[in-house]
Amino acid sequence: MTSTNEVLVLDGELLHADAPTGSPFMKPVEFVAAILLAVMIGLLLLGVTSRYALHLPIVWIDEAASFCFLWFAMLGSAIAIDRNEHLRLTLFLHMLPDRLTGYVNALALVLVATFLGAMLAPSVEYMMEEWAVTSAALNLPMSFRASALPFGIVLMLLLVVTNLFRTSNLRHIALAVLTVAAVGGALWLLFPVLEQLGNINIAIFLCGFAALFLGLGVPIAFCFGLAALSFLVFTTWVPLIVMVGRVDEGMSGIILLSVPIFVLLGCVLDATGMGKAIVDLLSTMFGHVRAGMSWVLLGSLFLVSGISGSKVSDMATVAPALFPEMKRRGHKPKEMIALLATGAAMADTVPPSIVLIVLGSAAGVSIAALFTSGFLIATVLLLVLAVLAWIKARHESMEGTIKASWSMAGKAALVAAPALVLPFLIRSLVGGGVATATEVSTIAVLYAMVIGAVLYGGISLKKLYTMLVETAALSGSILIILGTASAMAWSLTQTGFAFQLSSMIADLPGGWMTYMAVSIVIFMLLGCVLEGLPAIVLLAPIMFPIAKAVGINDVHYAMVVVVAMNIGLMAPPIGVGFYIACKIGNVSPDEAMGAIWPYLAAMVIGLLIIAFIPGLSTILL
Repeated sequence: MTSTNEVLVLDGELLHADAPTGSPFMKPVEFVAAILLAVMIGLLLLGVTSRYALHLPIVWIDEAASFCFLWFAMLGSAIAIDRNEHLRLTLFLHMLPDRLTGYVNALALVLVATFLGAMLAPSVEYMMEEWAVTSAALNLPMSFRASALPFGIVLMLLLVVTNLFRTSNLRHIALAVLTVAAVGGALWLLFPVLEQLGNINIAIFLCGFAALFLGLGVPIAFCFGLAALSFLVFTTWVPLIVMVGRVDEGMSGIILLSVPIFVLLGCVLDATGMGKAIVDLLSTMFGHVRAGMSWVLLGSLFLVSGISGSKVSDMATVAPALFPEMKRRGHKPKEMIALLATGAAMADTVPPSIVLIVLGSAAGVSIAALFTSGFLIATVLLLVLAVLAWIKARHESMEGTIKASWSMAGKAALVAAPALVLPFLIRSLVGGGVATATEVSTIAVLYAMVIGAVLYGGISLKKLYTMLVETAALSGSILIILGTASAMAWSLTQTGFAFQLSSMIADLPGGWMTYMAVSIVIFMLLGCVLEGLPAIVLLAPIMFPIAKAVGINDVHYAMVVVVAMNIGLMAPPIGVGFYIACKIGNVSPDEAMGAIWPYLAAMVIGLLIIAFIPGLSTILL
């Protein structure tokens, strides 16, 4: 999740989000994507208003929003390719000698082009088959919606090929094409042998190939897509139109409509300064006590996360406001980065966490229950980190620290009050079952826009348009990951491996506690490499049914999974969240790496408390 003022992991480097501007010929695509996002928000607001204010539900709104959403997702994915905003792992690329770097980069682009080219014909076939199906309310052929898939694939393919010839020389391109052709031809010839290998193909294609593509620097979305594609093509007779359907299903679920809207909400809050108002209020309340600034940082991340739903947006809002004073008091920059990174990980279960929304969609768990439980779970982690921060601050210099007067505190509270209302509004509406997460996201954006305009200076139309396009690019890069990860997860479940895994785990000693411990290790490792969303979509269909079979509550298991993944996300040397925190704080990763381990250890202690005391996750339900 991002905003216009934060950093992104792009091509292995951390770049300012408003740096990429895209190609001129993509301007019409960006305009259409921005319009689609505005239309979706308008439709959802109309639906909420008609249902709750006029008591007159409009039945076609969800269908219309769904039509727009798939087009928005595909156009956003193309914009992300154009702006180089698809997340990929480049840790291993930096270890290669210079003479191989150009070839490997060309190979990664050729692999992406191969995937898109292979999916084009099945997507056209899928679109044609959808012509026979009409929507229930609008009575329109579903091909109008499904045509977004081939259109988006063609657009992305053109962009990838253009980028390939712009960044690579002909020799590297030729070698990359020959490599892909040779490996593909060999696997095709080996089809009769591979077909007989059974579950060994899972290790070869769904694990081995995915890891290989990840190491080569292929964007994560296409790592999953290529792994699933190669598995289906070289080991089964399943037609690829089935895979297209799974991609469609994975990236366009109606609950996922809230993802781009909450991303936009984070942009609005950054642009209006509503998040900073909360930080200023906490500073006046606790800034004068020992460890107070550390507590302010943690509390700010906790509250601001409840508005933006974005780890990176939270860090970008909090760090610039607090780090100068923390440095003055003697906090070491590396310690500040460690607290910032783990504090952001702590806050990821605070509603409206996009991770929780995606998890609820993928695993079939109530979003309202996840939002209700997530608040208490984040509080447990907040307390653990606050205790460690207090211990660490025993040598903090309090010289020159002045307690804020009542008038200053009152003024800060008055300025922050409208912003403070928003996180509690989100939690109460979703947790109380008054509105869905998608409906609440639109209400929150409208509230932030109106309050921002009236009390915090507002946003210019040019700035708003830029935020809409940035939201489209980031949302597209997220949603395509969810689509390809869903296809890969489906491929895995069709082998029957999930049932075998369930039987194997059921035979392990220790019952649910053993499964919980194994799950923590798995998701921490995946969090290091994949980040939260793709890992969730990939494993949720497999892991959650097993958890239920061994007697673990879905909400309890979801809390453990999210916290474990966030610990992995912030764990060096691979966790990308750690590097984002370092960039925001302008601290060398080498310097901060040694300082983060005590904070990660505190997070692990908090995770174990949450994992083995189930009541913490379910007491509020």
